[in-house]
Amino acid sequence: MKKLLVLKILPVILVVISGCSVGPDYKRPDAPIPSSFKELKGWREALPRDQEIRTKWWEDFGDPILNSLEEQINVSNQSIALAESQYRQAQALVQLAKANYFPTVNAGAAYTHTLPAGGAGTYSAVDQHQVSLNAAWEIDLWGKVRRQVESSTASAEASFADLQAMRLSMQAELALNYFQLRILDAQKKNLEEAVAAYGKALELTQNRYKAGVVAKADVAAAQTQLESTKAQATDVGVQRAQLEHAVAILIGQPPADFSLMPVTFVAPQIKIPVAIPSDLLERRPDIASAERKMAAANAQIGVAKAAYYPTLSLSGSLGYASTELASLFTSPSFFWALGPTALSATLFDGGARKAQTEQARAAYDGTIAFYRQTVLTGFQDVEDNLAALRILDEEAQFQEQAVKSAQESVTLTINQYKAGIVSYLNVVTVQTIALTNERSAINISGQRLNAAVLLVKALGGGWRAPEAHGVNPAILNSPAPSWGENAP
Repeated sequence: MKKLLVLKILPVILVVISGCSVGPDYKRPDAPIPSSFKELKGWREALPRDQEIRTKWWEDFGDPILNSLEEQINVSNQSIALAESQYRQAQALVQLAKANYFPTVNAGAAYTHTLPAGGAGTYSAVDQHQVSLNAAWEIDLWGKVRRQVESSTASAEASFADLQAMRLSMQAELALNYFQLRILDAQKKNLEEAVAAYGKALELTQNRYKAGVVAKADVAAAQTQLESTKAQATDVGVQRAQLEHAVAILIGQPPADFSLMPVTFVAPQIKIPVAIPSDLLERRPDIASAERKMAAANAQIGVAKAAYYPTLSLSGSLGYASTELASLFTSPSFFWALGPTALSATLFDGGARKAQTEQARAAYDGTIAFYRQTVLTGFQDVEDNLAALRILDEEAQFQEQAVKSAQESVTLTINQYKAGIVSYLNVVTVQTIALTNERSAINISGQRLNAAVLLVKALGGGWRAPEAHGVNPAILNSPAPSWGENAP
């Protein structure tokens, strides 16, 4: 009667005990978050007044060629493919950790032929046939398995965020390279127009020299200016080719099979929606990844602490055993056994468990520092590019006025040269100043585009963590996300 009562109560006791999990429960530590962005004062909101950056954020730049390239990068970029494979590995580790919730069951079959110890004699050989199922199960009394599953799940969520961070990084790098290439196209066009103008100026100077109006030095100066500008136009081609190759690699194509034809490029004017600073924690995948790594490290403290407590292992087997193969699968041949049931605890390990627990705590403290530093870096990235856009906007206005003034100076000086008031050296000087200012204006336009792309990246692109603490664990039981999507 007492044995029956114990057998009834034991499962209840095991369920109650196994509901415990040693180690600290995870709570996201505080991070330094400002109340507002310093450089946001005077910032003009996006038009239309969207509150979120779109998933396909590059479409706001209104460039069909860029749109097409960005779609390709989601399919064929090898860095994204590598991050995606690492995410799938992390998913598999979650399933591996969950497998420890269940018993291990093995099937076996054996045949034994035994001869008498004295060789041939009055005793005959004995055959033994056996098939069996054997099960072993370590009860998760102290939550070691649950903490390991918790850690693996958080690590998989971090890996998912890493995948999104890599995707965003490659998208931004492609946009930066593409816009820089188009800025070089604009520079080359500007230089080619200057070459055409300088060619006409050289022809004019040669005619005036033949007429005896100017000296040979003026012809030499005009010739030098023309050839120097041609050299600058040629040099632009080297940089453009390298950027074209970089774009090809980003979309997973050999450089020899890819080309971008020059087009007339007009830099788009866009305004980027900037949310409140606290949203940055959920919008940037690198911050979400750092936060999930904290949760994984915290769970490892529980795994380490569980080693202090005893373990309970259950085992059993059932099957058939017979000396006759013909009667193997009959009722008399059936057998079953429970045990051994083992309760074991480590009494002395030379401080190994304490060291492992301290190591887990130190690792967790390290992830806290890394998380807070990642948050600070995120705010720095936003502030840097907000400041860059604000300052470059002002600089562009000044530079536009400088270009107009330089062009007017060129017109006046050429008229003075034709009238014989000044030498051609004056013309060369003002034309060089005008060309320098025009190129500076184009460069500022490129810098503004770069700052816009980097601001989108700093704000997390169009990604947002589905849950308040990173990625929804439900995704860990679903197929890996399509490369053609930014987020699930």
